Amino acid sequence: MTKDQNIYINRELSWLQFNARVLQEANDENIPLIERIRFLGIFSNNLDEFFKVRYATVKRIDEAGKGGRSELGGIVASELLEKITEVVIKQQSESLDILEDIQLKLREENIHIINENEINAQQHNFLIDYFIEHVSPALVTIILNDDIKLPTLKDSAAYLAVKMVLHNSEKQYALIEIPKTVDRFVVLPKVGDTNYIIMLDDLLRHCLKDIFNIFDYTSISAHMIKITRDAELDFESDFSKSFIDKISDSVKHRQIGEPVRFVYDKTINEETLKYLMDKMGIDSNDSVIPGGRYHNRRDYMDFPSLGRTDLLYQKIDPLPVKGLSLQESIFKTIADKDYLLYTPFHTFSYIVKFLREAALDPQVKVIKITIYRLAQISHVASSLINAAKNGKKVTVSIELQARFDEQANIDYAEQMEGDGINLLFGVKGLKVHSKMCVIEREEQGKIKRYGFVSTGNFNESTAKIYTDFTLFTANQKILKDINKVFNFFETNYKIYRYKHIITSPHYTKSKLFKLIDNEIENVKQGKPAYMKLKLNSISSYVMVDKLYEASRAGVKIQMVVRGICCLVPGIKGMSENIEVISIVGKFLEHTRLYVFCNNDDPQVYISSADWMTRNIENRVEVTCPIYDEDIKQELLDIFDICWSDNVKARIINATQDNTYKRNDLPKVRAQFATYDYYLKKLQD
Repeated sequence: MTKDQNIYINRELSWLQFNARVLQEANDENIPLIERIRFLGIFSNNLDEFFKVRYATVKRIDEAGKGGRSELGGIVASELLEKITEVVIKQQSESLDILEDIQLKLREENIHIINENEINAQQHNFLIDYFIEHVSPALVTIILNDDIKLPTLKDSAAYLAVKMVLHNSEKQYALIEIPKTVDRFVVLPKVGDTNYIIMLDDLLRHCLKDIFNIFDYTSISAHMIKITRDAELDFESDFSKSFIDKISDSVKHRQIGEPVRFVYDKTINEETLKYLMDKMGIDSNDSVIPGGRYHNRRDYMDFPSLGRTDLLYQKIDPLPVKGLSLQESIFKTIADKDYLLYTPFHTFSYIVKFLREAALDPQVKVIKITIYRLAQISHVASSLINAAKNGKKVTVSIELQARFDEQANIDYAEQMEGDGINLLFGVKGLKVHSKMCVIEREEQGKIKRYGFVSTGNFNESTAKIYTDFTLFTANQKILKDINKVFNFFETNYKIYRYKHIITSPHYTKSKLFKLIDNEIENVKQGKPAYMKLKLNSISSYVMVDKLYEASRAGVKIQMVVRGICCLVPGIKGMSENIEVISIVGKFLEHTRLYVFCNNDDPQVYISSADWMTRNIENRVEVTCPIYDEDIKQELLDIFDICWSDNVKARIINATQDNTYKRNDLPKVRAQFATYDYYLKKLQD
């Protein structure tokens, strides 16, 4: 099948449409007001990471003189760069309109975001004191001079570009780095029932005369700029350095990577803009985007709640897993039956309890776990360290290349290593993205294994906002396979055989093809055939082509895809049997779930792997079968709840217009309905 734009949606453009769905949340008047402004922060943060990684990759393809058509789904790299910039400028403009609307509605709620021109005398006194005590000591101010080379501006840091016209008519330029150690939103003293907030940027504008009092100027102005750099890690071939040192040095180098995006306040003076671009070496190959008065709007994710619970999502209390107690031995309970944890609807405490129990149990001899992203303060890490101090043999495979969490993982790795934990750094050329744990416990002179397999990171913080499945099991067949994966980490020249789990990079594609071929064969024989897939992304053309083949054969395919979807559904003769929706809502949909009809005897899997080339060919991933019939039905129910969503579900189609899925059925908001589903299970 020829790769062209008619049968594939370009990965980068599809991702931008995912971020457009995030922007839709910010624009949704049914969402609490402070949550809306935080969605603007998520939109901005997503965009920053997109330019650091995906835009930078396309730029490298273009600069290497490669058209990139085959890698980019039928579009030439240079054209794609232009298209991305065009889409982003439009989205940025829309986001500014949304922000203006939100700010007007905040005023109706007696929450005023003021600028430096709206400060009264009382607020002035408060802000001057605040500036002297908190802000001034943290300021980095760079005086620009034609004779001095501009210091490298930090990746994704925001700067105020200051222009002073001196009394001798000469111009003096300077940059003020917006300090990250100070809250971006300064909450002013409340007046009656009215809250006042000023952005740190505007506080700096208000204090320009204090910052630059040594200069004799007639006028001064300040406009914000931001530069985004290529975030690809560069590894040195210095064999004297440890892997940790190489990653650490590479993370530092990221701050001086090639610029890929320059955003500026569109009201900035043209002369000032040209001076800055020349000084920074920004050219037409970079994405130059006019923006609003404020950049680094990712900080809106931390917009203060001001005690206004009425303007926030109603808090939900995570539920217990029915039959699985936090006050009893998890080992004894799962010895008899598998249990499914679904965060954030269930409490993450079960994972910590499992590891705490393993750390204290004298019969536990060995603990093995993979770590991808840990919480800033991680009870998972402390439990593992506790286990090592109790004499357990603890092995941790920690992924030092987890993008943007490299330094945090390095810090934890060094701490764990210091406490006697055996650290593994994965396999050369492969990221370890699988989420699994196995412990070995001595029972009646024999070793019995217990463990869990998950779709998500073992991270207490993200578990509150990411939806993820974790299977607790004492199924010895599954755990024997998982143990082989840990063996692979240590002896990766040997390729192991697995009877139950599906692993990348060796078997995922061939096994998934076999499962899909079974559905194709069944439909040809007139038997029931369908697939139900829940993914974060699908961008592997090989997997897309296989789904097209199944669709042409008549297999009905339902897909819930949160992010990138390079597949084009509903095209006659190619994909008319494929339907795709995307759900973006209160929580980040992070679960991967595969269901194959298998002639009405469903085969159900949870997985760490999306259907992307990197997950299938360039990472260590684990897809785990579900054998417990109750859990199998539970997962089928969860998928059907998602598929029934007619509030937050968008239809994915060739036009990529993010149309909401609407019908005359009773309203179903999947994330809320899922919580109700588990609440009812507890009551039954």
